[in-house]
Amino acid sequence: MEKGLIALAAALAIGLPALATAWAQSKIGASGAGALAEKPELSGVVIILVAIPETMVLLGFVVAYLIIS
Repeated sequence: MEKGLIALAAALAIGLPALATAWAQSKIGASGAGALAEKPELSGVVIILVAIPETMVLLGFVVAYLIIS
């Protein structure tokens, strides 16, 4: 029973940030596409803004690793 709860906690530590990241990137990507249509010089900023939410998934992976080990 204990191993199952640990596995569930690790899955939640990765799954929830992954869902939040997907939602955030969809909103940022749509807004970024609109901004790039008007000002193409903002491409570097848009790429950075799309990449920032990925840190949530990486931190979730680290937490899941710490839970399992």
